[in-house]
Amino acid sequence: MELGQLLVDEGLVSNDQLQLARSEQNGDRIDQTLIRMGLVTEDAVLRTLSTEFGMAYIDLKDIEVDVELLSQFPTSAIFRHSLLPLYRQNGHVVVATDDPLKLEGLDELSTVSGLRLEPVLTRGNELGNRIRELLGVGGDTINELVRQRSEEGIELLEEIEEDQGELAEGAQAPSVIRLVNELLIEAVKLMTSDVHIEPQEAGLRVRYRIDGMLRVQAVPAEINHFYSAIVTRLKIMSHLNIAEKRLPQDGRIKLRVSGREVDVRVSIIPMVHGEGVVLRLLDKDKMKFDLKNVGMPPTVIRRFRQLIGLPHGIILVTGPTGSGKSTTLYSALNEIKAPETKIITVEDPVEYQMDGISQIQVHSRIGLTFAAGLRSILRHDPDVVLIGEIRDGETAQAAIQASLTGHVVFSTLHTNDAPSAFTRLVDMGVEPYLVASTVEGVLAQRLVRRLCPECKKAVAVGQADVPEDFPKEGAPAFIYEPNGCRECSDSGYSGRTGVFELLTTDPVLQEMCADNESATKIRKHALQNGMTTLRHSGWEQVWDGLTSVEEVVRITRGDIIA
Repeated sequence: MELGQLLVDEGLVSNDQLQLARSEQNGDRIDQTLIRMGLVTEDAVLRTLSTEFGMAYIDLKDIEVDVELLSQFPTSAIFRHSLLPLYRQNGHVVVATDDPLKLEGLDELSTVSGLRLEPVLTRGNELGNRIRELLGVGGDTINELVRQRSEEGIELLEEIEEDQGELAEGAQAPSVIRLVNELLIEAVKLMTSDVHIEPQEAGLRVRYRIDGMLRVQAVPAEINHFYSAIVTRLKIMSHLNIAEKRLPQDGRIKLRVSGREVDVRVSIIPMVHGEGVVLRLLDKDKMKFDLKNVGMPPTVIRRFRQLIGLPHGIILVTGPTGSGKSTTLYSALNEIKAPETKIITVEDPVEYQMDGISQIQVHSRIGLTFAAGLRSILRHDPDVVLIGEIRDGETAQAAIQASLTGHVVFSTLHTNDAPSAFTRLVDMGVEPYLVASTVEGVLAQRLVRRLCPECKKAVAVGQADVPEDFPKEGAPAFIYEPNGCRECSDSGYSGRTGVFELLTTDPVLQEMCADNESATKIRKHALQNGMTTLRHSGWEQVWDGLTSVEEVVRITRGDIIA
């Protein structure tokens, strides 16, 4: 029976939907076109095909793969045909596939292994993930590199410091290029923010930071032999000196992955066992600079909008690296930009390029620092200025002067909470009365992981394991905990949202700051005047079912109970 008609007879699609899919087929099989158009699920199709072809349908999550058996099959064939040998059963080897019509792949595996195979059906996404988990990202490419090295008798990736040309030639080998590309494509696919490539005494380790948490990424053991060429390839891509292995280097790669523009910031630092590499991935197409998207509750958005609409003053956003400060500031600029407003930024580096905003890249080596850039752009008649980060007293003084001359100044600062920003500026050498008269507000923020909406489970507050400072008053009867499913890769979380602590200045706080009062006293005053702490903002996200208690405890410090 024709495949499309089979799906109609099974009631999975209508005749009209089948005809629509045929008009959009573009060379794909009809079932694949229907899945791509969202007219039927892959799960439903595979269950129907399993019945039609007499093949079992399995969930790979429940299967323990025989790794010793897997090693008897060629890696390249497994990747090429998306087939995964699982275990022996009744004299056969059970092999997972997502397509019962891939007969040539089964024939190839049977021929090269000399074993009888019995195919079973499973979901394509789970199959691909399990293959990469067991054999590592780029496993087929590594297999090809090992074959080349054994056949040709040379190591394409050996370090040759004396001859830069030969070193570059090895790193530009097609297989090395393909391997690096596979690492980056996999990182983008998993929505990774950072890729850590770390040399260790026992071998190479690759870790992806996903939703703020580092996860070890499986890679073939043989990748250790090619580590030097991988680093050289990344240096070539980011226009760095491939012969320099003793000093840190920073660069940038611009990529297009699956039609999406991705900026990669490259940091290379010499370590004991080789050069460590960290790649920061910035997916431009996924970024939406909107204050509502960063997770601000309505009360915080309203007060923050009042701050960014002021005619002059300094607005600071504080928090550790990776807490979403840049996204919040870009969202604020995106909200206030207009043809009649001149906005100039000084950044290191310029992470996202925005229309309607003039952006300057810091170059410390030639003297273009934050402070020097800020002094120069004030002659360009700006209305709003963004300084990427206040790192030292010189930059702080320049920001103060810009504010005093009638400009709105946005910047970031590394402090643990909002009240500490005032004392931090004083520590940098700014006079307390100047801090008091220019800083209009400070927003401290963190990112917490969102619970997966597909699998989060409700727990009665009375039965949940909550810390002492968890506020029972005003809390709902149930809160949610992570569970884990295939949609969230069994992590229980999907994406991140922000928790916020917004402190706006008032006459009393200005007077306290001018008197150089401590951050503890400033914090006490702010709490008495309605400031919501990071911790309490996290509890509100727990009450709303967006995150878990353990995630808030991991990210924020407990409030002192009076």
